[in-house]
Amino acid sequence: MRVTFMAAKRMRRLRAVGALGGLGVVSAIGIAACSSSDIETPQLQPQVANGTKATLALLETTDIHTNLLSYDYYKLAEDKSLGLERTATLIAAARKEFPNTMLLDDGDTIQGTALADYEAQVAPIDCKTTLGVYKVMNLLKYDAGTIGNHEFNYGLPFLAQVTGSAFDVPNMSPVASQPACAGPNFPLVLSNVLGAKSQQPIFKPYTILERTLSATTPDGKTVSAPVKIGVIGFTPPAIMAWDKRWLDGNVYTQGLVESASKYVPEMKAKGAQIIVAMSHGGLDNSTYSPSMENGSYYLSKVPGIDAMLIGHSHQVFPDKNSTVTQFNLPGVDKVKGTVNGVPTVMANFWGKHLGVIKLALNYTNGTWTVDRNSSTAEARSIQNADNSYVAVDPAISQAIAAEHSATINYVKTPVGTTDFRMSTYFADVGDVSAIEIVNQAQAAYVQDYISANLPQYAGIPVLSVSAPFKSGFGGGNDFTDVAQGNVAINNAADLYLYPNTIYAVKVTGADLKAWLETAAKRFNKIDPANTAAQALVSTYPGYNFDMITSKDFSYEIDVTQAVGSRIRNLTYQGAAISESQSFIVATNNYRASGGGNFPGLDGSKTIYASPDASRDVLISYIKKVQAIKAASNGSDRSWRFTKVATAGQVTFKAAPNLVALAQTYGITNVTQLQADDGSGKGLAVYSVNLSQ
Repeated sequence: MRVTFMAAKRMRRLRAVGALGGLGVVSAIGIAACSSSDIETPQLQPQVANGTKATLALLETTDIHTNLLSYDYYKLAEDKSLGLERTATLIAAARKEFPNTMLLDDGDTIQGTALADYEAQVAPIDCKTTLGVYKVMNLLKYDAGTIGNHEFNYGLPFLAQVTGSAFDVPNMSPVASQPACAGPNFPLVLSNVLGAKSQQPIFKPYTILERTLSATTPDGKTVSAPVKIGVIGFTPPAIMAWDKRWLDGNVYTQGLVESASKYVPEMKAKGAQIIVAMSHGGLDNSTYSPSMENGSYYLSKVPGIDAMLIGHSHQVFPDKNSTVTQFNLPGVDKVKGTVNGVPTVMANFWGKHLGVIKLALNYTNGTWTVDRNSSTAEARSIQNADNSYVAVDPAISQAIAAEHSATINYVKTPVGTTDFRMSTYFADVGDVSAIEIVNQAQAAYVQDYISANLPQYAGIPVLSVSAPFKSGFGGGNDFTDVAQGNVAINNAADLYLYPNTIYAVKVTGADLKAWLETAAKRFNKIDPANTAAQALVSTYPGYNFDMITSKDFSYEIDVTQAVGSRIRNLTYQGAAISESQSFIVATNNYRASGGGNFPGLDGSKTIYASPDASRDVLISYIKKVQAIKAASNGSDRSWRFTKVATAGQVTFKAAPNLVALAQTYGITNVTQLQADDGSGKGLAVYSVNLSQ
């Protein structure tokens, strides 16, 4: 098709803009925007000499979770260790460093903080208002993004609204009648989630971005040269279990390999010279399955993919010192940053790092190709070598000031009081101060519903499980900590971090034992004869360390035994629990539907799928109780470690100088060994005496 004069003039103007634009520190843009895939390309292209070279820097953010500012809404305090306002400074620096850059986001963007919940659930934004996180990303001039699993947490109608999309799915109105809402100014792509009705991806599966590179000819001259970059997105197929309440019957997923095998050749056929895969998932080399959660390892083997941006796991890659299993697999180079030869980066979470892949490009026979041997990857931290942090970009806080202020006003709303400090600093060694109130709220809610609506289950004991959602993964500030005194909504959000809903499942004693055995993966196997220090806590996530807190229930965890053989002396009301004994367990939609891969929890045991948010149930319970007391709401520890004497110390990590706090919780067998573990994360090293 012949390009109109005005279209050609616009392209020339866009080229002339070059690498400048934006606000504040984030003013440098990188590659000049030539056109999008929706604009026809001029027939006459500049001649590019064989042997011309260029470097394209792919800048990645991932798992931002709406941490826009260096601020903790649960503690109502600054937290310099996180925040896109600091990542923005790294982005600006990278744009000055490299003549050619593209800024891409790998998903889990719109959920994760009180600000996110405020805009989605408390005071939902209207159709014409841009979601706060996308407002900031527009300011930073992202080139493209993909969709993570947490994007689906608020439901498909909200996701369609805030992304400016129309979804052709059964439980939404016809596409033609869906309003055109404000979304990001950059394309969002996702190839492996399809509408049940249309059998087509609900987002565009990919985009082809046309850009102009600053390149160097064989004789050393700097020239401008066009390039077409294909960007494709993937999310974990496990969303079908995790957000079943929203997705079941509306969408279905395809495997990463299947989707990539379909669309990468199509992108190539449409002229894409470089293919960038944005995969919101980590690496797993177990037998490939189209439903596997972390399929990026196999995605890297799909022919034609030149670079991978990965996420979901909240880790840093490359990192030569990483002990994370997924980064020590065959074919994974944790020093250079490649997966089966493909340059790859994972930029941690909450804006703590910026991923940078420096793709070395060669121009030969009319196209650009990637020189893998000369390409490198790195994850740049917002924390400096001296443990200080890079400066914030003030433009970010200015852009989000109204949303930030409204969120703070909301979370300060009081709902009750507590006569003790509720925290998860010592949850790994038995403290339940921040967990029992959640279990009580969930159990009461389910018991009330059964009494009113499900008489067939009357008389079956109702239990509840919850976990220490914040247990130090992100450092010394990443623990639940609710001070004695007034309890406000921000405290309730600290106690229950996620926008889950209450589910009830009917299980047997055997099921319950298997559930607790899986939760006990939280601990390493301890050798009592080992004289060296042994770490108690494994890499198994704290949010999967489900525990029961009830006067009626008791069990032991024997950490000297292998996984699957640790739960001992399981009793209810003083009697041993039989394998066939029935229980109803209050939990959340994530766990009941398969989240965490707990045996038997696949949705089939659910007897009640509540529409009510777990956090709202907790807030209502606190309002009813009014005065939370340690004796009745925070000290019913159901589990103990099986006592064993160890030749060496058994260690764990928490925030420093809190031994006295542990003692107030009745945890009298811990000692602080080091006030600083040397990680720069504000963690101390403690020992626990398992013989006491």
